[in-house]
Amino acid sequence: MSQTAFERYAPFIQEYIYRKQWTDLREVQVEACEAILDTDDHVIIASGTASGKTEAAFFPVLTSLYQNHSDTIGVMYIGPLKALINDQFERLSGLLEESYIPIWPWHGDVSQAVKKRALKEAQGILQITPESLEALLMLHPGDAMRLFSDLRFIIIDEIHALMGTDRGLQVLCLLSRLEKVANCKPRRIGLSATLNDYEPAMQFLAAGSNRKVQAVGIRHHQRKISLCAESFVLPDDPEEAEKVKQEYNDFLYENCHSKKCLIFTNSRGDAEKTIADMKEIALKKNEIDVFYVHHGSVSAALRHEAESALKDVNGPTVAAATLTLELGIDIGDLDSTIQIGAPYSCASFVQRLGRSGRRSGKSQMMFLDVYEPSDRNPLEQMPWKLLRAIAIIQLYLEERWVEPFELKAKPFSLLAHQTLSILMTFGELSPSELARNVLMLPAFYSTVSQEEYKELLRHMLANDYLQRLEGGNIIVGLEGEKIANHYSFYAVFRDEKAYHVHSQDGEIGTLDRFPIVGEFFILAGRTWKVHDVDEKRKIVCVNSAKNNRIPSWKGSGGHIHTKIVWRIRQILREDIQYSYLQPKASQVVNNARSIARETGILQKNIIPYAERSFYLCPWVGSKTLQTIKNLLACGLKDSLRIYSVFEGDHYLQITSDLSVAEFTDKLSKFQINIHDPDMVLPKNQVPKLDKYDQMVPDELLQKAFLYNELDVKTAVEVIKGL
Repeated sequence: MSQTAFERYAPFIQEYIYRKQWTDLREVQVEACEAILDTDDHVIIASGTASGKTEAAFFPVLTSLYQNHSDTIGVMYIGPLKALINDQFERLSGLLEESYIPIWPWHGDVSQAVKKRALKEAQGILQITPESLEALLMLHPGDAMRLFSDLRFIIIDEIHALMGTDRGLQVLCLLSRLEKVANCKPRRIGLSATLNDYEPAMQFLAAGSNRKVQAVGIRHHQRKISLCAESFVLPDDPEEAEKVKQEYNDFLYENCHSKKCLIFTNSRGDAEKTIADMKEIALKKNEIDVFYVHHGSVSAALRHEAESALKDVNGPTVAAATLTLELGIDIGDLDSTIQIGAPYSCASFVQRLGRSGRRSGKSQMMFLDVYEPSDRNPLEQMPWKLLRAIAIIQLYLEERWVEPFELKAKPFSLLAHQTLSILMTFGELSPSELARNVLMLPAFYSTVSQEEYKELLRHMLANDYLQRLEGGNIIVGLEGEKIANHYSFYAVFRDEKAYHVHSQDGEIGTLDRFPIVGEFFILAGRTWKVHDVDEKRKIVCVNSAKNNRIPSWKGSGGHIHTKIVWRIRQILREDIQYSYLQPKASQVVNNARSIARETGILQKNIIPYAERSFYLCPWVGSKTLQTIKNLLACGLKDSLRIYSVFEGDHYLQITSDLSVAEFTDKLSKFQINIHDPDMVLPKNQVPKLDKYDQMVPDELLQKAFLYNELDVKTAVEVIKGL
């Protein structure tokens, strides 16, 4: 037992450790104890999934609170998901039984009675989502002052899920506003399983504060890893293709149905299709149905049912999930995880890999790829998903690399949102007071100029989002009130249009389009037939049925980092046979290497295709490739006499009147203004991508698209080097 740390813990924590029969503390828990109890710094705790991060944070924090009681809420825990808060509430309740430290969940599903009790007692730990904290600060600043004037610690779970997003910037703004409203200076503790570079996370955690940051945790994954990848190639003949699909489903079934297994897919439709196929096989074999679906469009009750089944130690359970089970919801000890296709990022892979092997210490993950070559062109014959999976695996095995996060350069949508929120808090402010309150927030301090903010305010005043009083002060205008008074205002991420699906047993989930009466679809792993619709209340009433139609949900794939694309190119160049590839997958990779050599894409970036067409394969990530496409389709289109630009996987197909030599020669001589939105946008086009872009003037939206969505500087460097 690591006595130094153990002996410092509060008695109720020591008793808890004895009850759990732990024989020692983990390294990360010892390091965190010292950092939290011996310094006044913020702390990043970055360690693998199921390595004891939650205990590493809460044991010393609760010890500090036990030894020096707070006059108000002493610890705020910010969780990105309500389900994660509920899970942690149950987990911490057992720890706190004999501590006399109360714990309060606070989010949209928590009753007003519980919140009133929390406000009355104002002690202990408060667990909250960013959206509920926004509502509290905006609508009830007095309550926030009562609750948090002696706040000591803020614990931010799954901090990697927030960094680089509007929601993460919102959290930084809220922490800064909270300190001002409640006159408190709490320490911040960030938890993550997927960091390999602490510095950006340390900067994020410290934003807007004057404290130093320490990072603790195990830098390298200490578990053994078992990996396997197999590919199923669909032939041209439809009948033969169906046989291969059945072979694939049988293979998947045999590798999951008798286990505690989590199947990750990249879309909700794929999760539904996978479980529908597994259920069909179980029915044919007359075997028990152990299959569940878990994604954002499945009702909370059914998601909880799947989580409970996975936690239950008795018998097998298989759930197909999207991002919803990547984060740290406790689902017990899994035998294995399976990835259908490839994740988009190394960070996602690390999260998913860490879901298995908690008890055995050996994480197991299988990658399955169904590959349908296309005759459209040679590059469409490449097995890009399998190659991406191998690239991600190799980057993790070789370097333990995960993607760095990037703060949004021009967060104008959030700027408009926080402007309304702060005015709702204060009622009215002079223009200078408003600018000071908003522009000093961490999200905007170094990203938004005073002139840009003036431009935003002029637009919001002109369109009645804001209103100027006779004395010159500014209040929320009528249009602004409509937005700020809507329940969805507290969230800065876009809401999906949701139609709630109900059977006689309760809510099943949601669709993002309205079905017609008589329509069949699969949701939550079962088939339903629509028998009634209520368009006004957005309710779809269904009965159980037999069919296999999968609904479609809106959504896009993730960004792929340039380093992953570079590693794909290296895979195609080298002759290494990776030990985790099964025979068919190895053959697919060998065939891909042959195609790469024959087409010349490893030696040349531009490959002639037809008389006026050629392929551009610059080996860059999705953001830079999109930027190159926009440059060629907009600002450079006329000069390069381009007719069309088609984007494929990792390449562009370009049709131009110029020869390849003329094209590259002209391209190398262009002087491109990387700050000009007209170079990357069609004339008069104004992309509205973020939730509150309707409150932002067109000029700022074009600037936001240029700096947030694209990477013109890198794209120009790439095309000039062709």
